[in-house]
Amino acid sequence: MPEVFQYPMTYPAWWMDYYYIATWCLGMLFLGTGWALFFRYGKFSYGVDLGCFWKTALLIILTTIALGGPNYYNTRFVGEHGQDGDSIKIAGEELLYLDRKGNEKKFALDDITAVYQEPITYNPPPKIFIVAGKGKVKDSLFVTRNLKGFETFLVSLSTRTGVPVKRP
Repeated sequence: MPEVFQYPMTYPAWWMDYYYIATWCLGMLFLGTGWALFFRYGKFSYGVDLGCFWKTALLIILTTIALGGPNYYNTRFVGEHGQDGDSIKIAGEELLYLDRKGNEKKFALDDITAVYQEPITYNPPPKIFIVAGKGKVKDSLFVTRNLKGFETFLVSLSTRTGVPVKRP
């Protein structure tokens, strides 16, 4: 009997597909507002004075926030919710990973050579990589702790493949 494990869908599908566009538009709107205030209230002279330093510093800070804010949010969002709606099925002698857009990846359970957690995590949550491949062709996928039945999945995969899960 196949075992199916699925990531919960915590955001609507339209947000999952277009969040990065919305965040970058908001960042550029913030930057545009800063430039508008700069041109409206800034005093422009061709001499070098202390005011020039403060205006330059203000524009650098606005640009850093306008580019860094969406970049931080997008990186963190895809780390925490990038797999929402995906599912994993262990059926017979194969492992099937189906993402929410319909793309699938299949591994034969006999081809799985390693199951390990990444030693250093840059984006939460930590990833458990499943590496498959015999000979020249190798492929991998990963699961995170957000998967419902995460521990059950790892135990089931380990018992069916005979490959232990390595964690730091």
